[in-house]
Amino acid sequence: MQSDAKKRVGVLRGGEGLPAGRQGNHYLSSLQKGGEIITLISENLGDKYKTFDILVDKDGTWHLNGVPILPADLMHQVDVIWNVANPNLSNILNSLSIPHISTDNFSFALQNNQDFLKENMEDIDVQMPRQIISPKNAKEVHEKIPPPWIIRIFNEVKVVKTFNELAEAINYKNNVIVEEFIAGKIATVHSIPNFRGEEIYTFPLGNTFGVFSPEEKEKLSTLAKKLHKHIGAKHYLKSDFVLTPQGKIYLLQINGVPNFKKDSHLSQVCESVGAKMHHVVEHIIENV
Repeated sequence: MQSDAKKRVGVLRGGEGLPAGRQGNHYLSSLQKGGEIITLISENLGDKYKTFDILVDKDGTWHLNGVPILPADLMHQVDVIWNVANPNLSNILNSLSIPHISTDNFSFALQNNQDFLKENMEDIDVQMPRQIISPKNAKEVHEKIPPPWIIRIFNEVKVVKTFNELAEAINYKNNVIVEEFIAGKIATVHSIPNFRGEEIYTFPLGNTFGVFSPEEKEKLSTLAKKLHKHIGAKHYLKSDFVLTPQGKIYLLQINGVPNFKKDSHLSQVCESVGAKMHHVVEHIIENV
């Protein structure tokens, strides 16, 4: 690539082969996230980067800007790929020696399997809410976890307080996750490696559900940095916590794909430190 030429950034989205029941949901989410990255780069970093839309359809066919292409041919079309598709596709990019921004299979499993995440948090001083995946009925949940309960069905989340509400929410439904409700102050911490001169930079909490003391903010920031290093997040990590009135910290979930919507929490915390989301995008691309 010429030194004065724009860097060619491919945004890989779509992808087949996810577990049954999640494929369609992840596929559509991937299309949306990829589109947001393309728009953000085109509108704010168009003088530096040229974007290429790389779509893998549900049949596994790769397309470059709408035209079918063999993965090997991408080597000559792009300089770096941002992969928000199936994480398994990162193995193909590795085999082709194409620099890429991806959530690896290990991190993806941590984000999507609470039990696996809990197993890998044993060395971190953080607790996690109890959880039941696809319970047989409301009675099973009631016997193991006291009310209230958090019900997760795909991207829908709601809180129910009574047995009848629980039964109505989960009976005859697939892909249901029931989680223990932890009362406390909710905090989201975004962390990025090698940003603003720090090994792991954490953004301020921003708008949260609760007021945090300087000591609590420092404790959450330190924990987020430990978590970032512990799981080996390469580019970015969002950690959601609950701090109870007793001072215990619970980890609710993690996510390795930034939310680049204009009204996202990431956008708010970037603004709070005089940054823009496209500065985060540029940093990630330049540090592959």
